Amino acid sequence: MSIESDIFKRTKLNPHKLIDYGFVKDPAQYTFSKNFMNDNFKAYITVNDQGTVSGKVYDLNMGDEYINFRIKNQNGAFVNQVRAEYTNILQDVADQCFDRKFFIFDQANRIADHIEKMFQNEPKFPWTKYPGYGIFRNSTNRKWYALIMNLDKSRIDHSESGEVEVINLKLKASMISALLKQAGFYSAYHMNKKNWITIILDDTVSDDVILNYI
Repeated sequence: MSIESDIFKRTKLNPHKLIDYGFVKDPAQYTFSKNFMNDNFKAYITVNDQGTVSGKVYDLNMGDEYINFRIKNQNGAFVNQVRAEYTNILQDVADQCFDRKFFIFDQANRIADHIEKMFQNEPKFPWTKYPGYGIFRNSTNRKWYALIMNLDKSRIDHSESGEVEVINLKLKASMISALLKQAGFYSAYHMNKKNWITIILDDTVSDDVILNYI
């Protein structure tokens, strides 16, 4: 995962904020540049109409693109400083020009929006180690009834990989065995498999079906 995709994966583009920040719009994208490291480096950042962010860093003294900060095993003091300062530029763009989303993928955010409208519940994110894990609690008894989390798909399906989001729901035990025979339903990840089920949030299962179970 790139620095850009990691920082912006839970954000939504706000074009008006980009212009106010100093981005310039051309027919294909928004562009912005900023010098850093005592004007020895320049960051060039582009954002397309879908909100995808990319960037390049140039060493102004050498006149070449500087890529060492993207190499994971490059951890010298100088490389780390370039990486940190570039990351700070991106983070400021994210904070000032993008709206925050609870989750990464569209269906996860739609489900969270529906839950908020139906039950006046927003997800809570209690774990520093797992910042994308959002729990929903019953307003009366404070018990969990749903958990949305991001994970590698291989955790629920050994034949596939790649980041996905899923929702764990607590259902009657009598319902679970039949649901596991349907596409998009999996044995509960990290929960009691007798009373919980995992549903992948990639539109395999419709919003209405998931909301019905919620």
